[in-house]
Amino acid sequence: MYSLRRESDGRGDSGGMSMALWLEGDDVKHEHNARPRVGVAMRVGVVYARTYQEQDWWQTTMITEILEESENYVKFRTGNSVYEWWTPE
Repeated sequence: MYSLRRESDGRGDSGGMSMALWLEGDDVKHEHNARPRVGVAMRVGVVYARTYQEQDWWQTTMITEILEESENYVKFRTGNSVYEWWTPE
């Protein structure tokens, strides 16, 4: 289980998916079970659709800076927000 929350308003998601996404040329590349790192966008939530009343995942813009990091926690900055990502110990 992974969790992602935007610091300013608490918005985000939790679920079994933590995916890093980045561009290589015109191709979107991805890595499953990923930790946040500079140069990728993070998508956290569920792989399969929930319902029409709930979002399936939350995605950030590209990470520009890692602010704090430990074994199961990363605080990072994107172009316009600060996020916390964590997984249970």
